[in-house]
Amino acid sequence: MAKLLLKFKGAILKELPLDKDTFTIGRKPNNDIQIDNLAVSSFHAKVFKDGDYFYLEDQNSLNGTFVNGKKISKLQLQNGDNAIIGKHTLTFVADESTGVESPPSQRFSMDETLVLDPKLQQEILSQQSKETAPTTVKKDALGGFRIIEGSTDSQDYLCKDRISTIGKDNSALIRLKGMFKSKIAALINRRQEGYFISPSGGGKPIKVNNKDVFERHELKDGDVVEVEGVRMQFYVKE
Repeated sequence: MAKLLLKFKGAILKELPLDKDTFTIGRKPNNDIQIDNLAVSSFHAKVFKDGDYFYLEDQNSLNGTFVNGKKISKLQLQNGDNAIIGKHTLTFVADESTGVESPPSQRFSMDETLVLDPKLQQEILSQQSKETAPTTVKKDALGGFRIIEGSTDSQDYLCKDRISTIGKDNSALIRLKGMFKSKIAALINRRQEGYFISPSGGGKPIKVNNKDVFERHELKDGDVVEVEGVRMQFYVKE
């Protein structure tokens, strides 16, 4: 089955099987794919199937939809296409049943697709190429976490204190739910040079961007952290 990979700063947030004919994309929660970012319109774009082909269509969004460095209104998707919507990337992954690829000249001539001016095009391409190099947190910046998967009391946490914790303890900033969760699973340290996360030592391993972390680890904007089954994305407050 064809699917979309929702990414931020190179980290995969979600894998979305394209198991129905239309998927809406936008900032509002009633979209099939919600991207909670002010650069994304309420109903920004949609992916839909026509026969054996999948298409991406912009829905008159304010900031536009870009695929492989070009602004599009409607485009037949090919395997590996990267669509930039706000600050996020959607990568299209085809399967054997997906329609045959069209020549590039045909793909970008449909529906008056625009080619960006050189300066803006370079900015978009630069954003794609730097996805794997997230920005270090600046001094005095406030960081927080948005919950991607798992059961917690809230969906958004701002880390204002010098030390915050993740666990099932009543004093934890991010409270984990479940009988077998650790009382304190991880520590979040806010310092002048940025934010750092550390496993508690007595709990289960934690992961940052799908890699096991056994000691203090510096957090960067967009990092995806997993603590005892709860996945969350670290962000720097703009």
